[in-house]
Amino acid sequence: MSDSPGGCPEPRSAVTEAEVEALVRGICFKTGPPRLLGVEVEWLVHELRDPRLPVSPERLEAAYAALRTVPLRSALTVEPGGQLELSSPPAASLTECVGTVSADLDAVRAVLREDGLVLVGLGHDPWRTPRRFLREPRYDAMEACLDRTGPAGRAMMCTSASVQVCVDAGYEEPGPLGHVRRWWLAHQLGAVLVAVFANSPLAAGRPTGWLSTRQLRWAQIGTGRAGGPVLDADPRGAWARHVLDSPVMCVRDDVGPWHVPDGLTFREWTRSGMPRPPARDDLDYHVTTLFPPVRPRGHLELRMIDAQPGDDGWIVPLAVVAALFDDPEATETAYRAVKPLAERTHGMPAPHNPLWRDAARVGLADPELREVAAACFAAALRALPRLGAGTEVVDAVEAYRDRYVARGRCPADDSLDALRATARGTRPRPTHPHGKDTPS
Repeated sequence: MSDSPGGCPEPRSAVTEAEVEALVRGICFKTGPPRLLGVEVEWLVHELRDPRLPVSPERLEAAYAALRTVPLRSALTVEPGGQLELSSPPAASLTECVGTVSADLDAVRAVLREDGLVLVGLGHDPWRTPRRFLREPRYDAMEACLDRTGPAGRAMMCTSASVQVCVDAGYEEPGPLGHVRRWWLAHQLGAVLVAVFANSPLAAGRPTGWLSTRQLRWAQIGTGRAGGPVLDADPRGAWARHVLDSPVMCVRDDVGPWHVPDGLTFREWTRSGMPRPPARDDLDYHVTTLFPPVRPRGHLELRMIDAQPGDDGWIVPLAVVAALFDDPEATETAYRAVKPLAERTHGMPAPHNPLWRDAARVGLADPELREVAAACFAAALRALPRLGAGTEVVDAVEAYRDRYVARGRCPADDSLDALRATARGTRPRPTHPHGKDTPS
């Protein structure tokens, strides 16, 4: 959400339907050798003394003002509910990406700690109801638009957090590292990543019945706003059609509230020219208001992973995705492992298909997802040394495999265990504060 252009542009020439399709096809997949990696880590910001206590907007604003004076290599942005996001610069290696973001997070945590605040890695706030921190025309329009489909939109805006991994689109040519294969793999492997890293089983202090409530909220927003396109052999064409046929969230205006049309697709907007003809800037803005689980932005942005527990829990999904997408041998193994899962989608786009729903609801309690996850982690662990990953990263992935994947569990299970232990008046199983706890 924070990657959007802001404000209303100066009037420009209107774009036609054909021009929109050509523009989208030209910019969504920048092909070439996979060589860059990035990560966007979102965090809930809680009271250090007791995470159930509310943090006032004034206190958040003061803390964020202090953070704006801190030199960081990553881009620091604030989400609508006051969540913090760090977006790494494109990195030439996994080691470089981890080092940059880790150093920036250390600096951010030090400033927040002075104000008695802490970054928390959870996919969905387990205690707080949605409350908007940012009051901007974009988020006013987004809230009005998403309210039409129910309360899930406000939860997504204000009480959710994720780890988003960005990988290059891949080669133009076919093969394990070709863009067609990587696009397909991202959507099938995405369900496995949802299950493996599910970390949001609670809302309002109670279990929701889903291990990834965050993924449930995204699905509830609807196919036009948070769904992906139908997969076929032409990702560019599929995405261009999806962009054209998705509903327009808002028509920006620099003199008053932004217009929030009901059901107007971008294709219809180009044809009708009402309430005003769309320009290139409107197309660019429209694309930022679409939230599919895999978003092509020249590179591929994988958006389905819940925020992870611990200071450095985010490193594990980053490392696993990097290994499975950028090491040819691991990519081929992952492709073969996830291929049988495609039948469970029934040809329906992610995340609105049975495979993705099962992943978000029961995680690795699903035997097939557990088997595929084990194969993918094994492939990733073999690949990480070939990618130059350090011992700490490899050890973190191995520990996660042993603690969760090998046991058919995910971090959400720890939260549910702790809740049940509290209800019984017993002590929950202890975990390492940095997300590197070992299996018992």
